[in-house]
Amino acid sequence: MHFLRKNRFNLLLTVLVLVTSAFISPRDVTTIYLIGDSTMADYSTYEGEDYLNKRYPLMGWGQVFQELFDPASISSLKHLIQTDSVLVDDRARGGRSTRTFFEEGRWSAVYRDLRPGDLVLMQFGHNDAAKDKTERYVATEGYKEYIRLFVTQTREKGAIPIVLTPVNRNYPWKDGKLGNVHGEYHTAAVDVAKELDAFLIDLTQRSMDAFTEKGQDYVSVHYFMNFEPGVYPNYPEGSKDNTHFLPEGAKAVAQLVLEGMQELN
Repeated sequence: MHFLRKNRFNLLLTVLVLVTSAFISPRDVTTIYLIGDSTMADYSTYEGEDYLNKRYPLMGWGQVFQELFDPASISSLKHLIQTDSVLVDDRARGGRSTRTFFEEGRWSAVYRDLRPGDLVLMQFGHNDAAKDKTERYVATEGYKEYIRLFVTQTREKGAIPIVLTPVNRNYPWKDGKLGNVHGEYHTAAVDVAKELDAFLIDLTQRSMDAFTEKGQDYVSVHYFMNFEPGVYPNYPEGSKDNTHFLPEGAKAVAQLVLEGMQELN
């Protein structure tokens, strides 16, 4: 009799656990998807060991974004994140515009994986504006349409879209102040975010202000891929690149994005 009572109790307990679990989300991690271009990309994930052998010290800011999410920073993002853990899933790739990111199926892969409460940070514009590279060029009206699509479909999955204007390049400088190189693409991203009432981080302006504060001489050699021959084995002839980041620059931009997220209302 005792054995039967014990079995009934265990069966009842099992049923209770199953019923309860049906009403409790197993979700305990918020995934932050990054979609964009080379300035955002994580070269170590899609190039693997070849990254150290071929591309280092080149870094996108998404490559160091995960390390910023300690308990204190996650706590400061409770208006966006409802979990205690964050996983950054960087899907950005070099040379991609809004159109090519979509056409290659990269967006559909993100869309399939999205869950309610996830975040999608989208930063395009560098390659969309490349008129001399027709394989990636997108006029501003097309650029806006693709951002609208990314925002709308993110919301369809119960996730949160955040539009980022493109991080500024290391030019043009005038009288010690960095100017806006992205022009109408910066404006287009701002306009779509306002139109759709989506969160916006004006990374163009934030990076212009931060780089100006540091000064042209500093950011040119500490933030961007500018160095003499022989400094890095992967670049025996040196580098003169005012678009892509060294590790210090990538970390500085990642911090700007985190601060932008913290300030979203």
